[in-house]
Amino acid sequence: MAPVIAPPPQSLDTWHDALTSLQVLQLDPHGLGGVCLRAPHGPVRERWLRALASLGLPLVKLPGSADAERLLGGIDLAHTLQTGQLRMQAGLLQQADQGLVCLPMAERLPPALLAPMVQALDSGQVAATHHASAPTDTRFGVVALDESLPDEAGVNAALQERLGLWLDLQALSPSDIEAGLDDGDEEALHIRLSPGALSRARAQLQQVQATDAQLHALCASALGLGIGSLRVPSLALRVASAHAALNGRSVLNEEDLGFAARCVLAPRATQWPAEPSEEQTAEPPPIDNDEPPPSEPPDQTPSDPPPSSDAPEDAPPETAPQEPSAEDLQEMMVAAALASLPPHMLDALATQKGARSGNTSGRSGQTRAGQQRGRPLPPRPGLPGGQARLHVLATLRAAAPRQRLRQAAPLAPRSDTSTRTQRRIAIRAEDFHIQRYQQRSSSCLILALDASGSAALQRLAEAKGAVELLLQQSYARRDSVCIVAFRGAQAQLLLPATRSLVRAKRAMTGLPGGGGTPLALALKMAHEQAALLQRQGVTPILVVLSDGRANVTLQGLGGRAQAQADAQNWGQQWHSTGHRALWIDTSMQPDAQAKQLAVTMGASYLPMPQVQAQRMAHAMDSLRTGPA
Repeated sequence: MAPVIAPPPQSLDTWHDALTSLQVLQLDPHGLGGVCLRAPHGPVRERWLRALASLGLPLVKLPGSADAERLLGGIDLAHTLQTGQLRMQAGLLQQADQGLVCLPMAERLPPALLAPMVQALDSGQVAATHHASAPTDTRFGVVALDESLPDEAGVNAALQERLGLWLDLQALSPSDIEAGLDDGDEEALHIRLSPGALSRARAQLQQVQATDAQLHALCASALGLGIGSLRVPSLALRVASAHAALNGRSVLNEEDLGFAARCVLAPRATQWPAEPSEEQTAEPPPIDNDEPPPSEPPDQTPSDPPPSSDAPEDAPPETAPQEPSAEDLQEMMVAAALASLPPHMLDALATQKGARSGNTSGRSGQTRAGQQRGRPLPPRPGLPGGQARLHVLATLRAAAPRQRLRQAAPLAPRSDTSTRTQRRIAIRAEDFHIQRYQQRSSSCLILALDASGSAALQRLAEAKGAVELLLQQSYARRDSVCIVAFRGAQAQLLLPATRSLVRAKRAMTGLPGGGGTPLALALKMAHEQAALLQRQGVTPILVVLSDGRANVTLQGLGGRAQAQADAQNWGQQWHSTGHRALWIDTSMQPDAQAKQLAVTMGASYLPMPQVQAQRMAHAMDSLRTGPA
């Protein structure tokens, strides 16, 4: 029989915190904001969702295809058109009052649904799309399921900031959970509180108090972890108070603060906490007084009681237990936060890369509005004509509330024809709505290769591997690659914009190396190619692979000073276009000239002395999928 391998303690702690978060969420789903769960499809997430469904709270799932009227409520068009009387229907947010709204694939939530949901979370009210309807008091929490990959954008930052609990179950496996449970032990999935226990815990939540030292420790810990939002310490205090009420306490202790640090502060950390400086840790100097301290204690007054003779002389004086200071609590919370992070997150914080941003678009290329094709946008009022097509359903929705007023207008003498006319829907020009679409243009990576110097052959070989890796993904993203090589006294358009892997390999084969560095000519040619691509509706992105040591001018002559000046000039012209750029410095040591040129171009700077195809392709792909 094979031995049972025990799961790592951190896995069990993570799963225990995930189940405890559900119990905490029962007390105050609106006050805590909700949960942001980062986990892929699988048995671990399904098990957590089953536990969520067992809480007994109203749970409404918001599909990604829902529109603003389905979310906020509006006109019941079918009943209104059938009966001729205006009838309103409740939206999904109103149905989730005092409960939760579940967002599958929350990272793809469109802004048309994100903005009103965030507003409803802040105000506690839902305003229907119909202008005649008054706002409805609605209080709910959000369960955002983040299914994004590591190289994709996550949940929108505005929504993430309002969700108190952040959970990451990516590293958990079903065996880790099962190994931590005894045979037949399934009480972890039955975490619903009884009605009596829930009412007592909610009453206890109103009485939980925090000391000044604990409040100071919460704010200082958040600041030390690089969290700048004031909403986060407030949510951490709310979570800690709910955890204390769940355990029947009216005063916060270290266990409650540790839970808040693991589930609220740690996932939001963007930097490694700084060590206290010597000036902060040094004791304050003594205060000089004019009068010297008394050498002997003052005489006892007759009213002082004499010391007891029964107590032993060696017995220490009894002192009341002191509460931990704010510095001790802060150190404890930071340690608990760092201990709950996975190793790759610790490495990212140590190198000051920060947490993964949630405000990137996750798609390449720019967006533009259209009226023919693309992703559908909410219709807007307008007259059809030309390329603008009528949106029939939105037009009927706009005309439905006004039917009673329009049918009450005086009509011609009654006849069969007039009766049929009266029953028709009266549509006016102000009711017309037109369809809109959003088109996303493709992007093109302009790769400027420095083929000069003794290390040119190695750089070109690695660049070739990076281009091949990029082209393998370009078919799904409609992206292309353009290669500009520069050496000697000229820059050469080695490969026009293409998605053909065969052409790229053929163009890179046999490219000679050596000679001077005409960097200004390369930037000029890249600028011309970017202008051509932009006229074609393609978003240009420049990647320069060079050490930045220009020594050939625009006229093809030698001279480092003039060559650097020309390169700076064309770098400023690229910056004025507003296009994205990346400078990969191939020097053995990070070069100041290359960094200055990157700043002039408005480009991201990446020192990479040992060029590697995989790392270079990852850097280019990150630039391409970043925000436009």
